[in-house]
Amino acid sequence: MLRKFPKRIKRVVIKVGSSVIATYKMKPRSAHLSSLVEQIIQARQKGIEVVLVSSGAIVLGMGETKVKYRPGDVPSLQALAAIGQTVLMRTYDNLFKKVKANCAQVLLTWDDFDARHRYNNARNTFNAILERGVVPIVNENDTISTDEIKFGDNDKLSAFVASLVRADLLVMLSDVDGLYDIKDGKKKVFKEIKEITREIEGVATGTGKKQMSKGGMAAKLQAVKVATHAKIPCIIANGETDDVLTRILKGERIGTFFFERQEKLLARKHWISFGAKPKGTLIVDDGAKAALLKGGKSLLLPGVAQWEGHFAQDDVVVVKDKKQHEIARGIINYSTTDLTKIEDKKGQREVIHCDDLVLSER
Repeated sequence: MLRKFPKRIKRVVIKVGSSVIATYKMKPRSAHLSSLVEQIIQARQKGIEVVLVSSGAIVLGMGETKVKYRPGDVPSLQALAAIGQTVLMRTYDNLFKKVKANCAQVLLTWDDFDARHRYNNARNTFNAILERGVVPIVNENDTISTDEIKFGDNDKLSAFVASLVRADLLVMLSDVDGLYDIKDGKKKVFKEIKEITREIEGVATGTGKKQMSKGGMAAKLQAVKVATHAKIPCIIANGETDDVLTRILKGERIGTFFFERQEKLLARKHWISFGAKPKGTLIVDDGAKAALLKGGKSLLLPGVAQWEGHFAQDDVVVVKDKKQHEIARGIINYSTTDLTKIEDKKGQREVIHCDDLVLSER
């Protein structure tokens, strides 16, 4: 029985992990990538636009420079990314030219999503590339990324890109068959998941291939959350599967399928919840916590016990309870300097208006 998608797939984002891109000798898997490129072109011939989010720059940079272990310092990682990105794009460019097609390089940082004008500009760029029949190949701009502007993994990047380009499906290709359900020492793949609960998150584990990749299933589930809350269904599948993309688009029940959320977060709240990088943290008392969890309430000054970080008015901050559990995220109406100067908290404007607040149990 074929899988039925919620709507016709007209635009798909495909994320390819480092283990699918590179061999254990840290060289491009040319034959494997050639098959993927051919499947992308077949999809385009059927009227499906494709955006490819590709890992692999750092590991290919390691292969070029004969570095056996992934370094821990940022300058070394950035240097390897710069070296490996040329190898990655040269490989893709040659493979696309063999099938008489073109590809384009798009490098992004979190700043491109955090700032709304850059977000809109990025969307316009993607649309212009796709209108020309060219396949965008996306990677994080590791060469200039710092901790403040890094996504951390390309799984999350692929989810943001899927939301940005308004994709109809996100496919994450890795070295696993999907999300495994392990019971009594036996494991089987979940075929469908309607909602990512804490129990589902509990079965996810990190990656064991530190030299190849940084994500793991836990990172993939966080990415799925971002996409499904933007009403984009997701599939996690094994990139080693023969004709994996073609078969997925036909509806074969390959991998784990994650249903889109029924209620799509409004664009502004989706950005607050996932797109903006928080600049600080507010710790609230039990009364404020209870009020916020009821929903529809603004955060008032008397409920703020303390704050951490350095933020300006209109920055996004995280709201936590006294046990450091995240309650919500929102756009704050005060800077750290403003909060320090206030002596009487009563009668002041709200810290975060309810329209600019998103509960974290989303």
